[in-house]
This record gives sequence, structure tokens and C-alpha cells, in this order.
Amino acid sequence: MLDLTLFFHPTDRHEYEDYMLGSKITFFPQNTSAFEPGSLCIFSTGDEINGSFRDSFYTLSTPDNLNVHIYDLGHLPFGATEKDTEFALQTVVAELIKKSCIPVLTGAEMKALLSVAMGFEITEQLINICAVDEHINLVNPLEDMEHLDYLSSLLLRRPCFLFNHSTLGVQPNRNDPAVIGLYEKLFFDVCRLGSINADYKITEPIVRNADIMAINLSSLKASERQLCGENPNGLTTEQLCQIAKYSGLSDKLGFLGIFKGQNAPGNDPQIIAHVLWYFLEGVINRMGDFPVGSKKDYLRFNVVLENDQQSLVFYKSNKSDRWWMEVPYPPSENSKFERHHLVPCDQHDYQNAMNNELPDLWWRTYQKLG
Repeated sequence: MLDLTLFFHPTDRHEYEDYMLGSKITFFPQNTSAFEPGSLCIFSTGDEINGSFRDSFYTLSTPDNLNVHIYDLGHLPFGATEKDTEFALQTVVAELIKKSCIPVLTGAEMKALLSVAMGFEITEQLINICAVDEHINLVNPLEDMEHLDYLSSLLLRRPCFLFNHSTLGVQPNRNDPAVIGLYEKLFFDVCRLGSINADYKITEPIVRNADIMAINLSSLKASERQLCGENPNGLTTEQLCQIAKYSGLSDKLGFLGIFKGQNAPGNDPQIIAHVLWYFLEGVINRMGDFPVGSKKDYLRFNVVLENDQQSLVFYKSNKSDRWWMEVPYPPSENSKFERHHLVPCDQHDYQNAMNNELPDLWWRTYQKLG
């Protein structure tokens, strides 16, 4: 059994009042083999050992009905080389996933998602990644092999374990149209900033489909972070906290990363603290209603489209009122796609089907399954 404590340096810890979250945390555990399944395992990386987000996070009030163990593993230092750092992160994530724990990472850059995703390869299952980011992290490998981002690198891996990628908060004026076009040709999900501003609830089904959640703080308005000279447009902190709560509520999600925090004066430590708090609140309130196995406790709706006689199947949870849509896939690929043919959706998708409209989400998923 690998001793994870060998990878980490302890960070400063303080005394906390009984009502504070810090009083419920296990700091720098010495026996990582005893972690309970479902535990949150928080750790940081980057240049600073004592990330100031901890000062803000652990002084917040403990959420009601705290029912998960929380461990602060400490700080994962950079290795002697970039490859060493990547290997350490991949190994830590893989070990925590094997223990059915949820790694929570702060302080890294978005490129660290490549190591995170490689850590998930230990499950030998196809995975979904959701990124909250103003940019789409994709370059054309035929044009720029020297500056591949994490997503392009993942797509080039063989075998490739990436099934779907979603990006929330995309700002079209800050992206190359050719990149957006390539992303959509891969049948990945684009959720633009304007759509979230119109109704942030559209992010919930997208987030619910993710195994890995990555939040880039650059997706926020610069005024929210109290930074000068940065992008004046973006998400609000309230929207980001709601997305984080949706992430925590998802039974499928197994990793949260908050990336590109600033060491300079600003609101980043406080923002990270609040995002983590709402994520934790979501985890506490998970309902365990992802429809696998028997679906006797779900309402089933069959919708037959008039033009092509295509029959669509929807399921609605009696516990949470959340919706899923069934998408067929080749019988020979049963085990490979078992986790992906039931796609989280919302009632609007069902209503569109009732109006004889094939949901775009159904079509994109069908293309990937085929």
C-alpha cells in the first residue's frame, strides 16, 4: 500500500472555534490507507506552501449535517523536473480514486488536468471532463504540436479514455472561431457566458455528467477578483458557487480542481474558500440517484417523434426530480459505454421531444457512442 504522506509537506494549522469547519478537519493524516470511501481529500500545489485559501476556508461555519470525512493532506511540492511533478500528481490522484475518495486540488495550472485525467485511467473507464473557463483549451495538433494543451494531449493518447468534454462560461470574443468549430465537430459541449447569465440552471445537467470538474478562476470577472488589467467580463462569484454546489451534488463526480489562483493581493483566497464550501454542501446532500441497475424507482417517459419514428426514453428521479435521457449504443460496446448512454438532461429536453424536436444533446451523444 503506497504511503501518500511521502508526497506532501505539512502546512500551517491553527486553532478553530467549535462552529468553524477547521475544527472538523483531519490535518496531515499519517495513515492514508484508513481513509473512508467518499471522503474529501484537500491538497494544494504551486509555489507557496501555505496557501492562504485555508485561512479563509477553515474559519467558515461548518455546513449542516456534515456527513463526510475531510482530510487536508498538505502541500504537494514541485518536483525536480516538470515530469516529476506530473508523475506525483498522477500517482496521488490514482491512489485516492482507488480508495473511492474525492481529491480536491488548488493552486495548479490548467495543464495539470492532463496528470489528473491520467490518474483516472486506473479505472479503465471512459471519463467526462467539465471545465469552467473563458477559453476552450484546444489547439489543432496538425498546426501546433509544440504547444499542446491538456485537452489536445488527452485526445492524442492511445488508448484515449476521454469520452466527453464540456466548457462552461465560454466567451466567443476571446476564442479563435476555428477552435470553437473544431471543438463542436468533436461533439463536445459549449455553454457560453451569455447563456449562463440568462439562466445559470442550464449548467446543472452538464455538470452532473462530469467525472472531473475543473474551475479556472480566470472565468470570473476581474472585478470579482479585485484584479486590474484582466478581463472585465465573466462569471460572478455567486454563479461559480452555484456551479460548485451542482458539482458536489453529482454522484458521478470524483475530482474538483480550482486553478490559476493569484498570489498577488486580491479576492482569490476568499473566492476559493467559498467555492469549496458550496462544493462541500453539495457533497453532503448527494442523493445517490444516478439511474444505474434497476430503474423501478424512476418515472419513465417514452416519446415517439413523428417524422422518423425515433423513440426517446427519459427517466425522472423520484428523489430529486432530476432527468436523464437514454441514448442507444452498439451492443458490442456495452461495457465500454455503460456509464455514458444515460445522459443527464433537464425537463426542457423532454418538452422539446414532446414538441417533436430531437434534442441536440441526444444527437451529440449518439454520434460519440456510434
